[in-house]
Amino acid sequence: MPHRLSPMLQPGSIAMIGASNDPKRIGGMPLDLLKHFGYQGRVYPVNPKYGDVFGYRCYPDIESVPAAPDLVVLAIGAADVTAMLRRCRAHGARAAIVYAAGFAEMGGEGAALQEELEAFARESGMPVAGPNCMGFANLNTHAYTAFASVFRNVEPQPGAGRASLVTQSGNVCSTVFALMRQLGVTVSHFINTGNEACVEFSEYLEYLAQDGDSDCVVGYIEQLRDGQRFIEAALAFAEAGKPMIMYKAGQTEKGSEAVRSHTSALAGNMALYEAAFRQLNVIQGQDFTQMADLAWLSGFRQRQGGKRVAIVTLSGALGAILADKFIGAGMDVPTLPDQVQQALRDGIPDYGMVSNPVDVTGNIVNNPDFVRSVFTALASTDAIDTVVVYATGALLDRMAEPLLEVCAAHPRLFVAIDTGKATCRARLAEGGIPVFTDIGRAAQALPAFCHWLDGRAGVARWAELRKSGAAAPVARELAQLDEYRTKLLLSEFGVPPVAEAPAVDANAAVEAAVRIGYPVVLKILSADIAHKTEAGGVRLNLQDEAAVRTAFHEILAAARAHAPEARLQGVLVQAMSKGVAELIAGVTRDPVFGAALTVGLGGVLTELYRDVSHRLLPVDEHSATEMLRSIKAYPLLDGFRGRPKADVAAAAGAVAALSRAALALGEEVAEIEVNPLQVRQSGAVAIDALLLTR
Repeated sequence: MPHRLSPMLQPGSIAMIGASNDPKRIGGMPLDLLKHFGYQGRVYPVNPKYGDVFGYRCYPDIESVPAAPDLVVLAIGAADVTAMLRRCRAHGARAAIVYAAGFAEMGGEGAALQEELEAFARESGMPVAGPNCMGFANLNTHAYTAFASVFRNVEPQPGAGRASLVTQSGNVCSTVFALMRQLGVTVSHFINTGNEACVEFSEYLEYLAQDGDSDCVVGYIEQLRDGQRFIEAALAFAEAGKPMIMYKAGQTEKGSEAVRSHTSALAGNMALYEAAFRQLNVIQGQDFTQMADLAWLSGFRQRQGGKRVAIVTLSGALGAILADKFIGAGMDVPTLPDQVQQALRDGIPDYGMVSNPVDVTGNIVNNPDFVRSVFTALASTDAIDTVVVYATGALLDRMAEPLLEVCAAHPRLFVAIDTGKATCRARLAEGGIPVFTDIGRAAQALPAFCHWLDGRAGVARWAELRKSGAAAPVARELAQLDEYRTKLLLSEFGVPPVAEAPAVDANAAVEAAVRIGYPVVLKILSADIAHKTEAGGVRLNLQDEAAVRTAFHEILAAARAHAPEARLQGVLVQAMSKGVAELIAGVTRDPVFGAALTVGLGGVLTELYRDVSHRLLPVDEHSATEMLRSIKAYPLLDGFRGRPKADVAAAAGAVAALSRAALALGEEVAEIEVNPLQVRQSGAVAIDALLLTR
């Protein structure tokens, strides 16, 4: 079934409302491009001032156009847009693009105009791109609807395009397009989204995921309006084996929204975008040149590569430089197995390194056939995924034939770096070997591409987990849960609480302490007091009955003074417990991506260090273990400097249980936080917990 954006992105006929015969005006430039590039569909300029425009018959109004157009492009003022759209729809038009600015971005009257436009789109079901949009281009069908001069300024494409652009900025779209064309990347779709009043960014991604002419997508995002739709589109790209390369602008975090829980402060807006990109195996672009390089590399995605890299050079210094750069970008440069090193040593003198990087030395010039043996050995070992060959000019030319032969026989990803002027670059690329001409660009683009290659299995696994974890929420009474009842609820899903009991008076507190065993902790019990320490509501290491009685009265007095209106349920008596480490684990609801889980180092310095890992839900034990291993403080769980080892499996189980609880309790829950989650040598327990409803 055709996608609803097909008439917009693959139109068989185009009407231009507000047509001009001036190729420098926005109503004329697209018509000039359609004529110049030989668009084979029907073109209907509309303007009562002209009889013909660029050789096309011009019509006085949309009603005079002899057939219903697939796409109408409106080059008219904002105030006239919606009325004209109604006329176009009545004439049978299937989709529209609105150039005009002066809508919601202007506020006031402009916002009212956009509301009117959105209402029309809802009522009619007609896809309307923009407003405040520079138009599109389908370069395979030559359907140019963009008023962009860049198409005239770049080398014409020799054949069908394979990469697509979708951006929330027209200038970015033009800039990255030009960079991609400089690299010889052919482009299928050129899309900028404008205000997204009626068609949101991720709907374009949906279309491109199923588009046979889009092998990858390069995008620029300022704000996603539909995070769930973006997730679905990214998973569709992943399932199709197509890279998604996205630059996210904006580094500010929504820390001002963090009112009651630490988790909200840690799960800032940008942090969750980055976490979502990693989880969905979306490549996060660092700059426009790198994004163009990645689009170019996507043409080699069928090769079998990954982040374990072998480096082959004729220079020890270059080997060291590349190793530093790749390792700094998260790649591995593993020591090669002994048998591989021995095979390399047969032709490499003793002063040449064979462990990795591999320094074949200038001696290779005297024995060029040995190059084939080097490449074959590296293509055959399971110890690496990717081979990077640094050789300049004529030296790379001498290596080209054996390199092509080995790549034809083995699927391993080989990448060359030539900072000279080798004549074999085009032949290598045709044989599946990308050639970089700059070390810095190679060191920035190749690791990102290799991480994408490695990440394909992980995103497929999460997609399956997401399907299996889509159970309906369980209705619960969640309003105003105190700490004790919160932990009881979480324990039903597998989050173990520390030994504890509530007490409404001092006698009950003493009885609970005796049952639990001294020493104990007393904490104020109130659904209205989230941060107990600040309220003077915590007493630690109480050794006997007298200490418990005194602490009970002190805690209640301090709580009443701190929060006179708070409802006090007494105190919570807990075992004075010590573990190997303390973590924070919490679920928040991000306005873009929905429920997300944060895990990190616990304690009072949590927000300062921000040593945390984020994941979109669901999270299972496997994902939770990955999260724990990714934080810098993980060595504290793994026996750092003779410390006892923590029960990481129990910690991961508790984190996964928190994910299950959040999904089961549904969207009524705004936040759940366990802080700290105490991890012991055996087991993990929730020491404190907080649940906030919407």
